[in-house]
Amino acid sequence: MPFLLVLSSPSGAGKTSIARRLLETRPDLAYSVSATTRPKRPAETDGRDYHFLTPEEFERRVSAGAFLEHASYGGNRYGTLRSEVGAIFRRGKHALLDIEIAGARQLRATFEDAVHVFVLPPSGDELVRRLEGRNTEDPAAVRRRLDHAAEELAAVGEYGYAVVNDDLARAVNQISAILDAEGQRIGRQAELTDFVAALRRQVLAEAARFPVS
Repeated sequence: MPFLLVLSSPSGAGKTSIARRLLETRPDLAYSVSATTRPKRPAETDGRDYHFLTPEEFERRVSAGAFLEHASYGGNRYGTLRSEVGAIFRRGKHALLDIEIAGARQLRATFEDAVHVFVLPPSGDELVRRLEGRNTEDPAAVRRRLDHAAEELAAVGEYGYAVVNDDLARAVNQISAILDAEGQRIGRQAELTDFVAALRRQVLAEAARFPVS
């Protein structure tokens, strides 16, 4: 039975790299493309990287109940469209969401069985190195991200799982193992009730062949 896999982390912890690797290796997983009001960057494609919406269109969809969750970050709005997740579930795949903590909190109210994983950097030094290595932000912007990261780290206890991304391959394998284990939960095995009923009938039929002591 398909379910939501929610990844959250401070900027620079590597959840986007983990998400990409999971999608490459897991045919049972599909990415839920978020909607945003932020401007499209030159290398991005509408509908693949994000659904780029005007602030007015975003608000119209909020009012229409089109979002499972939505939040503001860095002066822009982001959200998960119900239609996006619904399309993934109809294909029989789990939906991978890469979202902020505020959005994950909203999802818990509507998808109680979603799997929430918090991705942690191995150290503060490594987080700084990754942010500076992007060469896309000035020192003041890096400081703002680090201050925000300290706040986000306080929310780890709200998640079902935490994975330290000190090695990308290991982190991907750990989350993949979580997916496999979660898929075996009793409530997610749609055909389990019928299988167990048939199995009980078979066992009772076999038992009837033996004398009662």
